[in-house]
Amino acid sequence: MRIRLAAALSAVAATALLLSGCAGAGSPSASPSPSASSSCLLDAKPGKTSDAVKVEGEGKDLKVTVPSGTDVDAAASVERTIVKKGDGEEVKSGDLVSAQYRIVSAADNTVLDSSARQADDQLPVLLDPQQQSLFVVALGCQPLGSSVVMAVPGKMFGDGGKAVVVYAQSIKKLPTVATGKDVAPVDGMPGVKLAKDGAPEITIPKADPPTETKIAQLKQGDGPTVASGDQAIVQYRGVTWADGKEFDSSWKRGTPAQFPTTGVVAGFKKALEGQKVGSQVLVVIPPADGYGAQASGSIPANSTLVFVIDILGTVPAATPAQ
Repeated sequence: MRIRLAAALSAVAATALLLSGCAGAGSPSASPSPSASSSCLLDAKPGKTSDAVKVEGEGKDLKVTVPSGTDVDAAASVERTIVKKGDGEEVKSGDLVSAQYRIVSAADNTVLDSSARQADDQLPVLLDPQQQSLFVVALGCQPLGSSVVMAVPGKMFGDGGKAVVVYAQSIKKLPTVATGKDVAPVDGMPGVKLAKDGAPEITIPKADPPTETKIAQLKQGDGPTVASGDQAIVQYRGVTWADGKEFDSSWKRGTPAQFPTTGVVAGFKKALEGQKVGSQVLVVIPPADGYGAQASGSIPANSTLVFVIDILGTVPAATPAQ
């Protein structure tokens, strides 16, 4: 279960929340979006409901309990209690961090989602300003290492929404560029040169494009393997083979992107699945594995696409309650 909130910030209602888009939001497209600029999208305050939540144990034994009689829906807005103040730098919108978390039903303490499905009870969390998740609200504006409890009334999810309680702790900041070992270039593939910040410059060879998807590693990572259906966290730049023009770039937006491997074009999916976190991948995608004979935004019909993808993290699909 992936729960997303968008902060509806205004001069008169800075604490209002609305349910945001689907889990596939943020997939590669030609649509620009603003860069991360605000560190505090919603600086929620403590209240009697968030203060009442009990957090016990550590690691896999960590347990979050909403005491009987605690009415989260009675709260006027989201409440956040700081369980422990960290001593690191402030976690901001746009950061990528490893985190331990539990999301439980306020009604019966059923675990809805949990980092415990990972061996070390930590999963990467992207505080994406465009997909303003519960974690943006929970962990934002607090020092790294902080742990928080957040009580979210059901009304914040719209009609029929159910109240939830979130426990989250930011562990460490994760790199936003691929950190794997360099791999020798493959003949016939586009050239790639990296800027100081890691953004790739792509040079198209003077040759006809391939008729099948071609994938080459530029860096070999040693992290978890991206599986089908995972939420991949990546940096990427995409250009067309015909003229080398950029049509999309997470680098230009100023923050990595996150989307399910099943929510992108076939060629991009092939480039992600089976790769290890920390890897950088170059992929050439013919129309059959891209957008085919249909134009998409600034991408002309029948375009061969070229992407350089830095794989920064992967979040396995949620399993039954942990």
